[in-house]
Amino acid sequence: MKKPFSNEFIFQVFALLISFIIVHAAYVTLVRPAASVHQQQQAEMVKANPEYVTKDSFFVVIKDYEQEACFILMFWAFSILGYKGLNGWRQHQLLDLDLLQLPQGLPIGQEDTRGLAKRLNALPIAEQLYLLPRALLTGIERFSATRHVQDVSTAVRDVCESEGERLESELSIIRYLAWAIPSVGFIGTVRGIGNALGQAHRAVEGDITGITENLGVAFNSTFVALVISIILMFFIHQVQLMQEHLVLDSERYVDHWLIRKLRT
Repeated sequence: MKKPFSNEFIFQVFALLISFIIVHAAYVTLVRPAASVHQQQQAEMVKANPEYVTKDSFFVVIKDYEQEACFILMFWAFSILGYKGLNGWRQHQLLDLDLLQLPQGLPIGQEDTRGLAKRLNALPIAEQLYLLPRALLTGIERFSATRHVQDVSTAVRDVCESEGERLESELSIIRYLAWAIPSVGFIGTVRGIGNALGQAHRAVEGDITGITENLGVAFNSTFVALVISIILMFFIHQVQLMQEHLVLDSERYVDHWLIRKLRT
């Protein structure tokens, strides 16, 4: 069980690095230059016509450092969700296969357990570590040792429950990111309001440009962070639902194809 964990950890590290590189490159080459051009154009329009109503730009809304950090965390979380979703989809594919390859209606006796175990051990190494083959192999080995159907059912249920708890705990990093993104947005809010208060003396003199710009930073960072968090939580629940179905369907598969056919 160490190898998949190591592979997933390495994937997460590289996913974070790639997310940072892509998002930062997009901000340096596109977002911030486009936001700067838009702000200059709007300033010139206001200078030419004091009654001109400024227009918002998507690049201006997302141009600050807090929004950049939120997008990096978002793409990192999506990459982890994609990894787990693909792994769950591959495990679901096994549910459509007859892994035991038994004739229809043939009961399973203790003398059949060795052959069934060999069939499961003949699967590719990656598939042997999936939940369904492990649950089947656990049930077969327990039946070979005890010849009690109830013991087999208990052992399979324990494997499925422990796998469900493991999958649930592995989502903690993504839930942390879903919490961290609004927190980063709140940091932008505090920074924007603090800078706006620092420009209060200029507002007294009649120049409110600094205050409006910094308040824009405060509100935009919170807005972007909350939108990203809402979208991310939706996909988190979808992946969690997939994992729960995987555990329940695997337990049902073992009950149908193995436990019901056991003969003491």
